[in-house]
Amino acid sequence: METTLNGELRVLATDAALDLIAEIKRDHPDILFHQSGGCCDGSSPMCYPANEFMIGDSDVKLGEIGGVPVYIIASQFEAWKHTQLIIDVVPGRGGMFSLDNGREKRFLTRSRLFGGGEACAVPDVKVRAI
Repeated sequence: METTLNGELRVLATDAALDLIAEIKRDHPDILFHQSGGCCDGSSPMCYPANEFMIGDSDVKLGEIGGVPVYIIASQFEAWKHTQLIIDVVPGRGGMFSLDNGREKRFLTRSRLFGGGEACAVPDVKVRAI
């Protein structure tokens, strides 16, 4: 699976997300993201130690942010395949098992349609592809 669609990256991160990733990596150098499918923690991007989360045959790698791989389950990818995901940070508590939990800020997925669609609820949010 290509990590781009028509030259656009499938996943981006805001500066705030990259800062939180760097903070988490100081405690857990090898991490990954898995876009949750909407169970216990809603549809939050979950951040795990890489050695504690098994990537399955049905997981799709969307790309990397801050040097960290981002995955989504294939069935959810089918629903989101025309959408660019933007990992951001907002105040609050992270998912129960996610490494952002307890830091009083949490990761949040925003999105925009590929092909020039506006990002949903992301006024003036700066993103970096890293």
